[in-house]
Amino acid sequence: MYAMKYMNKQQCIERDEVRNVFRELEILQEIEHVFLVNLWYSFQDEEDMFMVVDLLLGGDLRYHLQQNVQFTEETVKLYICEMALALDYLRSQHIIHRDVKPDNILLDEQGHAHLTDFNVATIIKDGERATALAGTKPYMAPEIFQSFVNGGTGYSFEVDWWSLGIMSFELLRSWRPYDIHSNSSVESLVQLFSTVTVQYASVWSKDMIALLRKLLTVNPEHRCSCLLDIQTSTYLADVVWEDILEKKVEPGFVPNKGRLHCDPTFELEEMILESRPLHKKKKRLAKNKSRDNSKDSSQSVSFTY
Repeated sequence: MYAMKYMNKQQCIERDEVRNVFRELEILQEIEHVFLVNLWYSFQDEEDMFMVVDLLLGGDLRYHLQQNVQFTEETVKLYICEMALALDYLRSQHIIHRDVKPDNILLDEQGHAHLTDFNVATIIKDGERATALAGTKPYMAPEIFQSFVNGGTGYSFEVDWWSLGIMSFELLRSWRPYDIHSNSSVESLVQLFSTVTVQYASVWSKDMIALLRKLLTVNPEHRCSCLLDIQTSTYLADVVWEDILEKKVEPGFVPNKGRLHCDPTFELEEMILESRPLHKKKKRLAKNKSRDNSKDSSQSVSFTY
C-alpha cells in the first residue's frame, strides 16, 4: 500500500511551480531514510505528474494539534530524536529542508514521525549558503529574514533545527513561542527576534527547557544544530540512539487505528471541487484521444483533396 500525490501539469505551469516540482523529485530520488516519507515511483501521463510515496496512516501533527491532543514531554522528546536523525541524514546529503513544521510531520500507525514535503528544499554544497526567502514564516529562522533584509551572508543547515525548536515548543504548549503570521513583514520580524524573549512553561523539566533554548538560539553559530549537539544535551543523555533508529522506542502517542486522521469534509470538498478528478481520467483521456484521432483523420482527408 502506497500514497500517491498527483500534480496537474498545466496548473504547475500557470502557478510557476515547475522548477519546485522537479527539484523535489530530484531530491527524493536520491534519498531514503526511516524517518522520511520516501519516494518509490514517479511517472507521468498527458495531464499529470505522479509521485508514489510511503503510506502513513497516522495523520500529520497539525491535524492532531487541531484535535487538541495533549502531547507529553516524553512524546515530544521522541519526535525530537527522530527528527534529529532525519535532519542529520539530510545534512549528510547536503539538503536543507526549509519547511519543518507540524503539517509536514506524518505519523505511521505506531506513532513514529516522518518528515515530508521537499517542495522548498534546497541542495547546498562546498560551503555554499542559501539566500532565498523560503519556508513558512512562523517556523523560519531569524537569519533567513536578516539575510533578506540586510543582504547578509545567507544561511545554512541551522535553519531546520530552529524550526524543530519552534515545532517542539508548539506541540508542548499548543501555541508558538513567537507571535508571527504569514502577513508579518520581514522587517518587523528582524526587529522581533532582537527584542522578544521566549517564555518557557515552568512545568517543563529544566533539561527540556535547556534543549529548547539551544534550538531557539537566535545566533545560528551558537544554536544546537547537528546530531552531536543533540546527543550531548543533558535531556537526551539516556537515549539509546540505535533503538530510536530501529523504531524500538514506543511512542507516547499512538493514533487511533479505527479513525481517519484527516478532515473528511476537506478531502470530500477537494474531490468535488477538483475540475479534473483522477477517477474520471480514463474516460476523459479516451475521449480526448478519439477526438484527436477524428481531427487527424479529417485533416488527412482534407489534405488529400
